Amino acid sequence: MSSTAEPRVTGLVLAAGRSRRLGQPKQLLPYLGATLLDHTLGVARACGFDQLLCVLGGAAGRVRETVDLAGVEVVENPDFGEGCSSSIAAALGAVDPRSEVLVLMLGDQPGVTPVTVTALLTGRGDAPLAVCRYEDARGHPFAFARTLFPDLAQLHGDKGVWKLLDRRGADVVEVEIAGPLPLDVDTWDDYRAVLADGNAA
Repeated sequence: MSSTAEPRVTGLVLAAGRSRRLGQPKQLLPYLGATLLDHTLGVARACGFDQLLCVLGGAAGRVRETVDLAGVEVVENPDFGEGCSSSIAAALGAVDPRSEVLVLMLGDQPGVTPVTVTALLTGRGDAPLAVCRYEDARGHPFAFARTLFPDLAQLHGDKGVWKLLDRRGADVVEVEIAGPLPLDVDTWDDYRAVLADGNAA
């Protein structure tokens, strides 16, 4: 993504969850001939990030054995049980110091595409924080300027990023994205829905 006029961008895929509601690692659920996390990482690679990070936690050993992690810098979060915020904090230390923007993606949201990420980064301009505004809700992926990294490091729990959005509302740009908010897989009903969604790929 980099040129003389464009900031360096790090992509961060969060994939450290315990999958409590599923009872097995959702990262490894079969999806389009591979696994759910394989698909998300494939999307992230196609975005052309200058750096690609992925945070693992629950079932990290099995994920390393199963998922294609080529071109991905893996960060393990020993505190993954404390929510997504702990995974973001764990990853910040691995972000390339030259990167000026961090794009946050969910490892269990297969409906996001490279087109979505490109639109987010283009629509962001130079705003400190940008989110996707789908037809029915706002949601991931998010883009953060480096100036917000200290705020990200101080978040807590699963909803920390959303609280940051509320707190920094004046700094947030919403980028219009066609279509509904892509599902993330938390339950078996979610998984069946993304498998049935012909647009998920």
